Amino acid sequence: MKFKSEEVSQVIEQLDTIILKIRTEEEHAAHILEAVDAAYRKSAQNLLHYNVLRSFDLRDIQKNLRKWGLTRFTNDESHIMASLQSTRFILANLIGSDDGTFLKDTWSIKKGKRLLAKHTKELLGYRSKGRRVRIMVTQPTAAAYDYEMVLQMVKEGMNCARINCAHDTPEVWEKIIANVRRAAKAQGKTVKIAMDLAGPKIRTGQMAPGPKVRRFKAQKDVLGQVVHPAEIILVDETGDFSGPNILPIVSGGLDQLKVDDHLQISDARGKQRTIYVVRIEKDFVVAHCKKTIYVETGMMLNRVFGGLYTLQVGELPETEQSIVLKKGDVLEVTKTPVLGQQSLSNEDGQLSVPARISCQMPEVFDYIREGERVLFDDGKIQGEIVSASKDLFEVRIDSAKENGDKLKAFKGMNFPDSRLGFSGLTEKDKKDLPFVVEHADIINFSFVNRPEDVSELHEELQKLNVFNAVDVILKIETKYAYDNLVPILLEAMKSKQVGVMIARGDLAVETGWDKIGNIQQEMLSLCAAAHIPVVWATQVLENLAKKGLPSRSEITDATTALKAECVMLNKGPFINEAIQLLHTILSSMESSRDKKEVLLPKMEILAA
Repeated sequence: MKFKSEEVSQVIEQLDTIILKIRTEEEHAAHILEAVDAAYRKSAQNLLHYNVLRSFDLRDIQKNLRKWGLTRFTNDESHIMASLQSTRFILANLIGSDDGTFLKDTWSIKKGKRLLAKHTKELLGYRSKGRRVRIMVTQPTAAAYDYEMVLQMVKEGMNCARINCAHDTPEVWEKIIANVRRAAKAQGKTVKIAMDLAGPKIRTGQMAPGPKVRRFKAQKDVLGQVVHPAEIILVDETGDFSGPNILPIVSGGLDQLKVDDHLQISDARGKQRTIYVVRIEKDFVVAHCKKTIYVETGMMLNRVFGGLYTLQVGELPETEQSIVLKKGDVLEVTKTPVLGQQSLSNEDGQLSVPARISCQMPEVFDYIREGERVLFDDGKIQGEIVSASKDLFEVRIDSAKENGDKLKAFKGMNFPDSRLGFSGLTEKDKKDLPFVVEHADIINFSFVNRPEDVSELHEELQKLNVFNAVDVILKIETKYAYDNLVPILLEAMKSKQVGVMIARGDLAVETGWDKIGNIQQEMLSLCAAAHIPVVWATQVLENLAKKGLPSRSEITDATTALKAECVMLNKGPFINEAIQLLHTILSSMESSRDKKEVLLPKMEILAA
């Protein structure tokens, strides 16, 4: 192969420019490097190197290096300076102009890769046999009471159990932890406990209560014929029953009912309906109705055969209300916790009262500005702030279904353009923290946005005398956090063990579905440069865990997770099947991939 000296010399000059800028930036950041924990000093240095490298457009350099069969820096995040220096050394020798500039750096390529493995082991525990990537599993409430389910999770390959403090109580958490520890000991394994601090999740407030009515729907075929009558379970209102087909009856009303009794009612719409008793059980009565029926609290059911007998419907829960929003509608979001309501129009069809809902986090109003975007319910409804004050802002809806989308109470709100400066630690988090540090190996720190959030957590851990006694995984869930990722990592590296969770759900909503693919790759690269383990999270094998059957795209997504050090599965009735399949995928694929780097084992032909 012939090499043009001018081309090679030009690339050497470009590499020298990069190396010089790296050295300069390193000198400027000396105080930052000095502040990180000694275990992360070289890692922080390498992160700065990578950050400087990516400030250059490397595409022309990469094209030339590929032409000459040399590294293109695409898999070199963990050892930037070593790769730059060795590449420069090779190029100089190709044209016979080695001037001794190449200096053997003590931070070798091998050491860079080994350090990430070391940090992963210390944070997430030992790897499973035949599998580098660990598996973290979100524990359902049932894990507190079903030891056999937890034991099966450990058998299938769970390396870390995740408990979300946004749900359940310390009593339930303690029972889950006891079952995990017991199951791990029974299997001779170490299973880490990770607990999520709930964090400042921004949600819509309460809706105005709806009527106390319940619908019982008959199922029809395509011709409109009833194929399954509406099933109604009549229970005594003092009993402990719940469910969509339960109808409470005032105490004592069920005693005289018999099979084949007919109960007539004028339902909430004034429709005449007949309910047929089909089965009598000890604690309930099963009845059918051939047509859909709406029943309200206090309505009367009249038996028409076997002697007149009247039953009264007991207390039903209020129905969940929603606001229907269409493109072009304006929604008022209030700081005051008013009850949400649909817009109202006057007799002429003109808007008299706008749609309104409150925001559960009043601190938001100090940071949002006109022209910024607001996303509701995981991005299903999107709009722009058209006016803002200290107590209220108005959102013009820009994206919703043609017939409108329903916005309900307690749905997530995202502000991708806003620099929300409030703390990542809530009062609930601070209250939960003593339990977490006593029982957990890892704190999953939700909704980190700024380095100051990490500093605040460190201060709280120091107050509890557990700084560096419990590890921390930073959950990156917002665009603001992604933009601040390098300073966030440098602040986090002041402690001994840290990881990052790519929370792809909220992050995709904030950054845009068209950008999330590139963003998660950039996050993987930045964390690899810092030798920080990454947890790949949100909707991994979700269809399988919840419905028992994976989609094709889920399988592809699971293989992509090989670029991380850990994969998180969410709870579901088929969670053990999901763990088993994920273990199989990760184990079988690791022979052909080392993080982002593709390996080439001998190609095997699948037997017919």
